[in-house]
Amino acid sequence: MYNGKVIICDDEVEILRYLSKILSAKGLELEVFSSGTSLMNCLENRGLDDGDLMLLDVKMPDLDGLEILQRVKRMKLDVPVVMMTAYASINSAIEAMKLGAYDYVTKPFPKEKIFGILEKVLERKELLKENSALKDELGIPSASTPLIFSSETFRRVHDMAMLVAQSESNVVILGESGTGKELVASLIHNNSPRAKERFLTINCAALSDTLLESQLFGHVKGAFTGAITAQKGLLEAANHGTLFLDEVGDMSPAIQAKLLRVLQEGDFIPVGDTKAKSVDIRFLAATNKDLEEEVRQKRFREDLFFRLNVISLHLPPLRDRGEDIELLARHFLAKYSARMKRDINDFTREAMQLLKSYNWPGNIRELENAIERAAILTRGSTITAETLPVWRTPPPLPETRQEGGKRLVSLETVEREHILHVLKASGNNKSRAAKILEIARRTLDRKIEEYGLEDEGAR
Repeated sequence: MYNGKVIICDDEVEILRYLSKILSAKGLELEVFSSGTSLMNCLENRGLDDGDLMLLDVKMPDLDGLEILQRVKRMKLDVPVVMMTAYASINSAIEAMKLGAYDYVTKPFPKEKIFGILEKVLERKELLKENSALKDELGIPSASTPLIFSSETFRRVHDMAMLVAQSESNVVILGESGTGKELVASLIHNNSPRAKERFLTINCAALSDTLLESQLFGHVKGAFTGAITAQKGLLEAANHGTLFLDEVGDMSPAIQAKLLRVLQEGDFIPVGDTKAKSVDIRFLAATNKDLEEEVRQKRFREDLFFRLNVISLHLPPLRDRGEDIELLARHFLAKYSARMKRDINDFTREAMQLLKSYNWPGNIRELENAIERAAILTRGSTITAETLPVWRTPPPLPETRQEGGKRLVSLETVEREHILHVLKASGNNKSRAAKILEIARRTLDRKIEEYGLEDEGAR
């Protein structure tokens, strides 16, 4: 017997009877619609409580199932949608998955097929609850933004992530701040053999060495001043699952050495303890730094680099994903419109052109901040250019040398100019700039001092 709710929409009476019979026999609550129009009327007029699964016919005379799927996703209903059709088509299957369908079945299908899908959905729901509860307990933020894209540039990354997900190899995810590295890590875990186990994350740049060590390895009672009780660390909590090390390039040499032991020996010693604990963990790591350069500069251990970097994924910046900007902007608009209980549903042509023409140094994170701000400031149902931050094209980078007809600059120069640009774009507010850059405030303070940016207005 199951405990959950299934929403069914199909214009074939026999299919509705069949599904109602087999699902109600399992103790499931059902809400049945015989047409796409009746389902959409319910959604738009009186609302519909989120179900655990929606079974949606593709071909219906009044309203196409793919159109309903798009509307359901725009309305941000938290329900997995399985498309059903008697007209098997590779193109329609691909289109359904691109639009966010959870799965795709061809009629006639045995009841075992639906039960198998339902079991996966309900198991995932329970795992997400456990994961969320554990993250709340440990004070770890959760990533909630889905992977949204139509560009071929990001599709290649997505397909590679899906491929490496099936392995047990460690993966390093590279890319600028705000490009979605944690989301890709979550995608890998959720499609891996460890998907039923925990996926935990920690930002290595946001914690001091002492706190990071305690969070990772745990500690026994009395291990240090203030350790009034024993605490289980993330390594123990993530046993048999996946641990995502965000900003691993900022990890100190001392913590690197201790982490290396875990990867080599499969065990660790909690702070203040003398007994080792064995663990089986898949490690995913992310950084916006050039780890190979960090290794050359002796700031990152070479042996740890090779242990982590079995496979590497390079996420493209948003400026190289122009086709995705509108999709992402509309997603964030729907998110904040619902959160603020506002009916804001579109952008003016000028506003969308401004979004598409900007180069987004803060990437997706900056785009989300811009849409949230616009949703707060707009008074009507449409986002206008006036409600968006006023941007300008970043100044040209200083030129240092020329090679092969291309003007080249140092990595340090690129980082300095990028930080300066984000500071100015955020009104010289360091807290906001650090959030856009997706680095710790103390890291930003250090870089401002290192690059002498205090004299240029940072506060």
